[in-house]
Amino acid sequence: MRWLLRLWLLCQAALGWAQSDPFPKIGAAYWLETDGAVIWSRQADRRLPPASLTKMMTVLLVLEQARTSASAASVVRVSNAAAHETGSRIALKAGEQLTVDDLLAATLIASANDACRALADHLAGNQSRFVERMNARARQLGMTNTHFANACGHDAPQHYASARDLARLAHALMQHPRALALASQRERRISTVDGQRSFDLTTTNALLGRYPGMQGLKTGHTAQAGNCLVALAQRGKTQVLLVILKGTDRWWDAVDVLDLAFERVAP
Repeated sequence: MRWLLRLWLLCQAALGWAQSDPFPKIGAAYWLETDGAVIWSRQADRRLPPASLTKMMTVLLVLEQARTSASAASVVRVSNAAAHETGSRIALKAGEQLTVDDLLAATLIASANDACRALADHLAGNQSRFVERMNARARQLGMTNTHFANACGHDAPQHYASARDLARLAHALMQHPRALALASQRERRISTVDGQRSFDLTTTNALLGRYPGMQGLKTGHTAQAGNCLVALAQRGKTQVLLVILKGTDRWWDAVDVLDLAFERVAP
């Protein structure tokens, strides 16, 4: 069936992208841009659960703090709350110490909730205060259809975002080379500062190393959010950003859409 989808998409492209929504449904909401120019979107302002795409904001705040404040410590002591985080995790223990960079790696590569929560508690003292910072930064970025209730992306009544807003967040995060470097890694080993324990991280992004030009950026999944993805790919001077919320077959769908985006700008 995938070749039929591919043929249909190519036919639409050949017709000059004349229709208002030339793509088939690949999720509840989506956003596609090439070199910063939006070429396709659907229900881009619909408020939906973002799952672990939330972690992009946590990482952004940590990196911005590290850039602007010399008091941002390079070592984090894992809080008790972080050690008891649920969902995707690397089994950190309360009191363990890891570098900020290693916790960022675990957050972006393995989407580890315990690592993400450890960073949030370290930066703001507890999750409640950190969430206040998340929402304040979202307002600064113009994310008018976003509200965060936790640092990691757990389903919650007041935890939602839109595809357009997440594209804005992705652009802010893309200004930090360290985030891009970590998000593009397929595997990495991190360790506690004392060297007593190490953790092998494996990316949650099935496109890394398989789709030419794929650079990240973040995946997400929960029962309510379904399959979510922010995919960033670059070939030559062309950069494509795709956001999918409540996706269906997100990996194959992303490949088809990204291919068409690159073909659209090919000389």
